Amino acid sequence: MGISAPKVFLRSLLFSYLLSAILLIAVSFGLYKLRLQESQVRLAVNVVYVLSCALAGFLAGKGMRKGRFFCGVIAGLLYFAVLLAVSVLLNKGLTATPLELAAAAGFCAGSGIIGGVLS
Repeated sequence: MGISAPKVFLRSLLFSYLLSAILLIAVSFGLYKLRLQESQVRLAVNVVYVLSCALAGFLAGKGMRKGRFFCGVIAGLLYFAVLLAVSVLLNKGLTATPLELAAAAGFCAGSGIIGGVLS
């Protein structure tokens, strides 16, 4: 008996956000100790998002065992949707431009696809 799709995606998101937390703590430590510039921190945060979405896509693809490409897309976009919702709630509105949002969604979806295909 296979595991249900919502459970697969919830588990993949849980592990991807756990990876995000660990990597973002490492980035903040680098910011503190190495006095990184804003552009370097922004790049590191984007790399964290890409790695986390790839992990989400990989785990979703492994869990579903079929349609891995689409599982990766869904996992990446779910990661982005949760991230966007939390950001909107904490900032009491959107602070990013539509272009920045589209780029972030593209990074998340694309890296989710890569993770799903590699699973």
